[in-house]
Amino acid sequence: MFNHKFVLFVLFVFVALVAACAPASAPTVAPTAAPTQAAAAPAQPATLVVYTALEDDQLARYKPLFEKQYPDIKLSIVRDSTGIITAKLLAEKANPQADVVWGLAATSLLVADAQGMLEPYAPAGLDKIKSQFRDAKNPPNWVGIDAWMSAFCVNTKELEAKKLPMPKSWEDLLNPVYKGQIVMPNPASSGTGFLSVSAMLQLKGDDGGWKYLDALHQNIAVYVHSGSKPCKMAAAGETVIGISFDYRAVTEGAKGAPVVGVFPVEGSGWDIEANALVKKANIKPAAKIFLDWALTEPIMIEYAKSYPVTAAATNVALPAGFPSDPVKQLIKNDFVKAAANREKILAEWTKRYDSKSEPK
Repeated sequence: MFNHKFVLFVLFVFVALVAACAPASAPTVAPTAAPTQAAAAPAQPATLVVYTALEDDQLARYKPLFEKQYPDIKLSIVRDSTGIITAKLLAEKANPQADVVWGLAATSLLVADAQGMLEPYAPAGLDKIKSQFRDAKNPPNWVGIDAWMSAFCVNTKELEAKKLPMPKSWEDLLNPVYKGQIVMPNPASSGTGFLSVSAMLQLKGDDGGWKYLDALHQNIAVYVHSGSKPCKMAAAGETVIGISFDYRAVTEGAKGAPVVGVFPVEGSGWDIEANALVKKANIKPAAKIFLDWALTEPIMIEYAKSYPVTAAATNVALPAGFPSDPVKQLIKNDFVKAAANREKILAEWTKRYDSKSEPK
């Protein structure tokens, strides 16, 4: 009979030996949590869609000032003539693409405002803006930066070669000797064209204004889709007289072209270049930063180098080539009336004169 105590002892020794020879068990390690996103990760640059009718050579001076101060905000500039930008802005009412509007005619912004497309905003520096250069509401729906006015660009070499007199007034442009020698902007495409047409209707009344435009039409060679193009054509010798605006007349002459700017004795039609915040579901903080910047002193000084009449006072001297009293040159202008009648005016103008417009 087996000795049970001996068997139990042998088993105990065997188990102990096996345990001693077995590898030590690995220590228990808690599962590593998935890495979390860094709270202070560099933000992606904000992109701001800016609709503007400012001139290309002005944007080349203005835009770098903002980019230097705000390198994390990328400006996506959509630039075209006033009428085209206005039409684009209004067409996108149900799905706005622009974040801000910069330097568009106040008469255009009044139309957009009437359709509820602008968000009220009082930018920093608003207290420095002259009352006539801003929406009267508080906070305003739009704020102006400067004013531009109609002017004639006259090529003096072509004038002399064709033995034509120098025009000094709107009435002078009706002289039959200028038949086929005048280029004018189409008001449906160009803010400069619209302010010139509006000026005639306000100076002469509706009946007198359309009668004047009928007579002027007889001397027009072509209507173009840009306010600056008539002046550029005059500078290139492609026309004798271009109905354009003050900045372009002065600039082309300063470049050495045989062009002088003529400011009509009856006064110049004019409009305000203005800024606005576009109403949309998600308004970007960068949009308000931009509108604040657009009224600061450094950029207002740049505006004053382009136009002698600015929304805020500057110490910039009157640029050469402008009237000595630019404010006096401006006609009495009813912006609200012009904006309210804009579509009616354009429809009538198109019916009467569009046959001479260049292809779009």
